[in-house]
Amino acid sequence: MTRAPRAFIADTTALVLFFTATGILNERFIAGMSWSEVAQARILGAALMLPVARPYGIWRDWVMRRAGPGRLSRLLWDSVALVSFQVPIYGAIIWISGASGAGFWRGVLGAAVMMLALGRPYGAFLNWIRRLFGLPPGGKKPMSLNSD
Repeated sequence: MTRAPRAFIADTTALVLFFTATGILNERFIAGMSWSEVAQARILGAALMLPVARPYGIWRDWVMRRAGPGRLSRLLWDSVALVSFQVPIYGAIIWISGASGAGFWRGVLGAAVMMLALGRPYGAFLNWIRRLFGLPPGGKKPMSLNSD
């Protein structure tokens, strides 16, 4: 399998696994959504993750090239990448799924805080999944859609 399909599968696997688990926690316990709304949000979220996982991986790789070698720099840039790309998408998901008013804003703010905190753990998880697929970690050299 060439790099492009492996990169798509790796990035999608990482995003779906990691954010299905964390999304459930935020939607139920921070946004106060009902279990049926959480289920709807996760189904919609999974459907939206398929087309955005690889573009996010490319976005993250581009942002992470700005990170220095230190832990704090990698933590900061991983968080910037995640928040700037995923929070707007997440807001749309929970709005479409029934969150409104204060619950919507709590959910979006909760997601932003959560993604700030989870930026680096997700980045490390993504790099681990990529290694399982025989791919280099992101941010060091470009992983384009057309590279083999």
